[in-house]
Amino acid sequence: MNTVGTIDRPLTHDPQKQAPMKPSTYEPAGSATQDFTTTGAKDSRQNRTREMQLIPEAMARAHMHERLQEAERERPAVRLASARRMQRRAERASRRARRALAMAVMQ
Repeated sequence: MNTVGTIDRPLTHDPQKQAPMKPSTYEPAGSATQDFTTTGAKDSRQNRTREMQLIPEAMARAHMHERLQEAERERPAVRLASARRMQRRAERASRRARRALAMAVMQ
């Protein structure tokens, strides 16, 4: 089967490059309904395309919102870890100072 494109699998997804709709045999040529149908089909394809183009943007926005909330939840844990690290550093400095003072008194 050597078909160039079908309705389900068009050759291109760009509505501007797709073949125009052929007029039906049971309607007179140039009738208002045929023009309206062609225009309506093209507009609906354009709207679908726009909506589908916005889906990744909406997904990215939702993903970023989720990541921001995750970062907000992790902030207290990060603060606690850094506070404990600073406390240990201060305790080590305090022990060093005591040891240095004791050495100075002993001499």
